[in-house]
This record gives sequence, C-alpha cells and structure tokens, in this order.
Amino acid sequence: MDIQSYLNQDQKKDLLRLLTAGSVDDGKSTLIGRLLFDSKKLYEDHLAALERDSKRIGHAGEEIDYALLLDGLKAEREQGITIDVAYRYFSTSRRKFIIADTPGHEQYTRNMVTGASTANLAIILVDARTGIITQTKRHTYLVSLLGIKHIVLAINKMDLVNWDKSIFENICSEYKSFVTPLDVPDINFIPLSALKGDNVVDISANMPWYHGKSLLEFLETVHIQSDRNFDDFRFPVQYIIRPTLDYRGFAGKVTSGVIARGDEIMVLPSRKTSKVKSITTYDGDLDYAFPPLSVTLTLEDEIDISRGDLLVHPNNLPKIERHFEAMMVWMDEHPMDPSRHFYIKQNTHNTRVRVDKIRYKVDVNTLEESPVEHFKLNEIGRVVLTTVKPLYFDPYKKNRSTGSFILIDPVSHNTVAVGMIIDKMSSDDLPSVITTREREQIARGENLISTEDYVKQYNQKSATLWITGLHGSGKNLLAFTLEKRLFDMGATVVLLDGFSVRSGLSRELDFTPADRAEHLRRVAYMCKILNDQGIITICSFISPDENIRRQVAEIIGNERFHLFYMDTEIEFCRKLDRYGLYKQVNEGRLKLMPGIDAPFNIPEKPNLSFKTDDPLNIEKAIGYIAASGIFPV
Repeated sequence: MDIQSYLNQDQKKDLLRLLTAGSVDDGKSTLIGRLLFDSKKLYEDHLAALERDSKRIGHAGEEIDYALLLDGLKAEREQGITIDVAYRYFSTSRRKFIIADTPGHEQYTRNMVTGASTANLAIILVDARTGIITQTKRHTYLVSLLGIKHIVLAINKMDLVNWDKSIFENICSEYKSFVTPLDVPDINFIPLSALKGDNVVDISANMPWYHGKSLLEFLETVHIQSDRNFDDFRFPVQYIIRPTLDYRGFAGKVTSGVIARGDEIMVLPSRKTSKVKSITTYDGDLDYAFPPLSVTLTLEDEIDISRGDLLVHPNNLPKIERHFEAMMVWMDEHPMDPSRHFYIKQNTHNTRVRVDKIRYKVDVNTLEESPVEHFKLNEIGRVVLTTVKPLYFDPYKKNRSTGSFILIDPVSHNTVAVGMIIDKMSSDDLPSVITTREREQIARGENLISTEDYVKQYNQKSATLWITGLHGSGKNLLAFTLEKRLFDMGATVVLLDGFSVRSGLSRELDFTPADRAEHLRRVAYMCKILNDQGIITICSFISPDENIRRQVAEIIGNERFHLFYMDTEIEFCRKLDRYGLYKQVNEGRLKLMPGIDAPFNIPEKPNLSFKTDDPLNIEKAIGYIAASGIFPV
C-alpha cells in the first residue's frame, strides 16, 4: 500500500469517544497508560520520562507507574489521584480513540459530567478485592443519566485475588441486579490487571476460564454507528455565509438525521419552507449529509434565517415548548438561587429561563430522591423550567444534541449547570395552571404571590418613602435623584409627585382642604397597591396636614410608611419657586397656599429631616434605606 492509500484509509476510520470512571485507586489512569504502552502508542522520549518519573514519584513499587501518563497536575501526582479530566488521543489499524480519564471523587462530579458529555462508551473500573461499592453505583447512574449506551465493567486487580473466577462472576451478578432499572442497553464484563497488562491488549493466559475479548479488541469492534439518530433531521444554524450578493449559505453541523439535495426543509421558529439547493463542504459538494458532518446548505428560496434557527423536515418536527422538565447537574461553586433568571443555551439557540420548581434531588450514592429548595455544587435533580422564548427540542434519550443545554449566569457569564431534557410539561402540570386553593384565594381577593416571594424576586422590602415640605423646598429634587440612584442599584421603584398625579388621577380636584385630603387619599391607595406588589414607592407631596399624613400612613401601613421632611425656610422656598406660585399668592391670584395663607404642620416625628442646601441629602436617604432593610446597598 502506498502512502496516499494508507492516509486515505486512515482518514476513513471512525472515532470512538470513551471515558474511564471508578473509585480512587481502582486503576483508571493505570489502565489507560497500560493501553497506550502495550499498543505501542508511546514515543521513546515519553517512555524514558515515564520510567524516570516512576522511580522518582511513582506509586507502583518496582513496576512502571502508567498512571503518570494521565495524571498531569502536580497535585494529582503527589496524591496519586485524578482531579481534572485528562484527554488522550490514539489510534489503531481499526479505529481512532479519544479517552477521557475522569476523577472518581464525589467532589469532582462536575468534572466527570464534562468528560462524559460527548462519550459513546464508559469503562467503569472495579477493584476485584472490594467489588461493587458506592462509587461504582454513582458512576453508573451518571453514565446512564448522560445517555451513554455502552458500559464496560472492568474488574481490575484480578492478580491480587489469584485470578479467581468466582469473584469475577459474583461481581458481575451483583452489578447486573443494580444496573437493570437504569436502562443501559449494552453492558460487558472484562476481568483484567491494568498493572500487569492481562486482558488489556492481549488475552491473558492467567484466566483461561475467560473466553471474551481483550479490552482493546472490544473497543476496536464495539458497534456505535447505530447510536446516532438518523431519523430526525436537526440542523442548528451557526453562521450565515454571504461572500457575494448571489450566494447565501447556512453553515452548521448536522446533529441528527439525514439531509439530501432537493429535500424540503422547514425553518423554526418562522415555519417558512424551501428546498435544499446544495450541500457544500471544504472538499466540495455532497449529495447528502449526515451526523456529525459540518456543512453549508443553500436553499432555493430567499428566506430570512439567522443564527439560532433550526432547520428540520416539515413532517418531522421537534417539540416547541416553553415549559419542560429536565435532569440538571449544578456546576457552580455558589448554591442555586431559584428566584434568579438565567440564560439557557441549547445548541446555537439562547434565551432567558427560570427554574419554576425543583421536584427532587438525587443522592448519587444511594439513588434516593429527596425534596430540596436549591442545589449546591455537584448536586443533581429534576427541575421544571420555563423559557422566555420557546425551545425546539427532543427528549435527551431520543436526541442528545437537541435534548441537552447549559445554564449561564447573566452576571458572571459562568456556566452554572448542565441539563438533559426529559419532556415537555403536561397541560395539567404547567406552572401557570390555577389550583383549587388558588381559586379560593382569588375569590377572597388575596394575592397568589406571597410577600416573601416578592422579597426574594426583587431583593427588596416594599415601602413608601413619603417626602413632605413646602412648595419649593427641594422635595422633587430629592425624590427624582433618589429614584435614579435606587434604579441604578437594581431596585424596582415607582415615583409619584403632585404634578403627575394632579394631571390625571386627581385632575378634577381643587386645592381646598377637602379636595387636598381626597387627592392624598387616592395617592395613598396607589402606594398600598404598589407596595402589596413588592414595589418601593417614592412620593413627593406638600401634604401640609399632620392628621392627613397619619391617615395616609394607616392606609399604606405604618410599618411600610417612612416620612421624610424637607426642613426649609419660606424665603428660601420663594427663590426655588419655578412655577411662580408665591408671586401669584402675593398678587391675589392664588389662595390657600400652605405656609402663606394656609397652615403647614411641621411633622412631629419624621423618620428623616433634610436641609435643601445639604449636598449629602441623597447619601443620608440611601443610608437610611439600607439601615431600614428596604434595599441592600
């Protein structure tokens, strides 16, 4: 065979992605190292370094410590454990391999999930001396959760149990009993010794009772082609290619299904249809494409398509929903705050999402389900999610690509969780469905959202900040500045002032004592309604009568009413009179002006007093708000 023929053949070899998992010291890294060593995939300088490091920092006695090929971190070599996911690439004459060596510790569950997310096969190691342990069950559950269809249970260290066949069979029997409910379609058992090399690459003479394949032979021959979904065509658009005015291509990866030239396609979410004009790759045009090819499609019709859209066959649509259930793995150091919104990224599609409900948390060691209010690092559970825009998805078991997603923190932009969609919500179980108890609350006029829920959602305590003082005392300056400052800090706040309310709600009222009292009564009830919805209100009104202010406080609720007083001399107010009201009083064109020809009762016990010319007024107000627990500063 000439070199070009060899390269062409090598290019056509398929790829197997696999991971290793197991408890600490079960020999995961050693197994992979031995696999590389015995299959002659180590360069001479790597082998020399391995022999040198084995004598200096190895944990295998006089033997070569093959784990050092995988444990690259200093902490891993010092402790003899795997912490981060280590990837190794090699190939044989039959197949190419990408191996992910994942950590066994429970605290590194998220690292294992990362390594398993793209794997076709999992090798779970068991120490023949200890048999099936808690970590074995945990790793098996995670592998089944992530949709891996092939598991090899490698019973390692058979040399330490004298190659005993009965021990091997007992471990196999116990594992089969555990794994049956997890619905893993293909499970294989191989006894071996990673350190000695038995049954790793070549069949061992020490276990004549074993008639199966060696580990490498099994990896070379395991059938994974049918694992891909070739039925449901899904093509998430990643990029629009427009080199000239006459060419408009849609680039992306065929995640499932098959597409051919001339096929009719539908674009989601617009539901516009067209036919495939061409399928282009770097090497030229194709008649059809299938996963995992990355191609550029052109269509016969001009359709508005952008990144995040999904191309499908019109007679085979995914689910298009805003409400769905999923299994989720929390990957952030900070615990989940269920009241927060997140970004959800599913293929190339992004939108906002909230966690409506946590159904349960799964104990990955015992598989027990328990109710929780939030997830912590590495915890796994079942949740109900609602997105702002509909997602187009398939259940994860049916299509790993369109059934998986990540959650992103909107502030730090860190990936905080990964999830696997189970299915859409049933119509009877939607979060928006009104229960019998809630109908009774509505009949009584009770709010369905509790005060505590508002506090958690808005991160604030509802209150009315009522600013009183003479006309021209600087009430509006303080009120509008305070509103802007609180808004910038993230508060949910509404401002009401005399001009805006009298131009609408109190338009027919005059300035007589009776009309002024009615005007302020209406404002008080508006504040109560807004406070009941968890909103902070800022009110700027002269409100000259002490008795009326007390009535306002009673309507709103004394515990939510905070009185601020602008303590300003009348002469100073005259200078700040933008509307010329004091001049109109002097000319006899206006009557009943508080502080001139109508009384103004100075508040007896205001929560805070201000001088108009004090530059620290806004800081005093913010400090009071923080100290009162209204809004954290």
